[in-house]
Amino acid sequence: MTGLTVTRQVQVPDPLRIARCSRLPEMGPRILFFSGGTALRGVARHLVQYTHNSIHLITPFDSGGSSAVIRQAFRMLSVGDLRNRIMALADQTVLGNPDIYELFAHRLPLDQSSEELHDLLLRMAAGRHQLLARIPNPMRRIIRNHLYYFIEKMPRDFDLRGASIGNLVLTGGYLNNRWHIEPVLFMFSRLINARGTVKPTTGLNYHLAARLKNGEILVGQHRITNKTDPIRSPIAELFLTSSLESRTPVAVAVGQKVRELIETADLICYPMGSFYTSVMANLLLEGVGAAIAANTCPKVFIPNPVPDSEQLGLSFYDMVLTLLKTAEKSAGKPVAPTELCRYVIIDSEHGQYNKPLHLRKLRDLGIEILDLPLVTGESHPYYDDRRIIDVLLSLT
Repeated sequence: MTGLTVTRQVQVPDPLRIARCSRLPEMGPRILFFSGGTALRGVARHLVQYTHNSIHLITPFDSGGSSAVIRQAFRMLSVGDLRNRIMALADQTVLGNPDIYELFAHRLPLDQSSEELHDLLLRMAAGRHQLLARIPNPMRRIIRNHLYYFIEKMPRDFDLRGASIGNLVLTGGYLNNRWHIEPVLFMFSRLINARGTVKPTTGLNYHLAARLKNGEILVGQHRITNKTDPIRSPIAELFLTSSLESRTPVAVAVGQKVRELIETADLICYPMGSFYTSVMANLLLEGVGAAIAANTCPKVFIPNPVPDSEQLGLSFYDMVLTLLKTAEKSAGKPVAPTELCRYVIIDSEHGQYNKPLHLRKLRDLGIEILDLPLVTGESHPYYDDRRIIDVLLSLT
């Protein structure tokens, strides 16, 4: 990376630290991400070259596409983003892993009848499909068992059109493990040798809701982040509900295992991605803010270089304040800004941030601004994945 920033404590980028991680990734830092969706997939795939200990807390509230069909049928959390992140961390050198990746990313056709799709799924479960035939045992046997279990529990009117095979496999495992997702994620992570830890912030069935400044309430992640019909009024408040039919906020506490992961991380990152539905959604659970504040490690916010539709009416400065306010509310007590966010990473030359930036005001809060060349000719208008990784490794 061209350019250099020296803070009071660290040098960014730090070639020595980066090289050390590259030589011993199994001893790499525990970098924790609050994320969801696909914005961090490229970073995750490259990060495994430097650390096998990254932690990915994923929002399980997706309510659109094939995830919506599964969630409606089984009243469960969304597994699509969990699947994506586990596969991004998979060791691609292990026999069968590229084939598993292809299978999990495969979607059933949109133009076939329900009977044809059911027969196709049965052929997969029986191992008679080419995508299954290439996968070695015991992984093939486990996938087939989960598919069979899903088929047994699938409602008669379940719409298989466009369904993700990976989502169906994880759902079958979830149902077969008494409605617990963590044993399934652990098993698949071990079998594909995932170079990191992937967990939902909660394993329970909740939905995102947003109150807009015009008074309108949107229930469902798919309505908040809808790119074809974006919100027309800024988001005033984000909260959780018990169902898509409810507008009543519910209090949800973070689990002990997730709390421990936050408290023991070497660096905590609020990364680029859908600002509200991917990043802020993780901070809604009670206790998350307290766990962040209890950890003295560096905390880093990397705002989107190109604002997403959810950031309507939200300036760069407002975005940082929203992050601090949301995390402090989750903590349940007043918390100093620097206990929740120590660094904000930007590329002021190439980033298209909503003005005003008010960098001086952020510095007055004690937050350090690291202004670095993160957008390259190849990655424009987005950040270069490897440059983001260099920054994070340098700060640990």
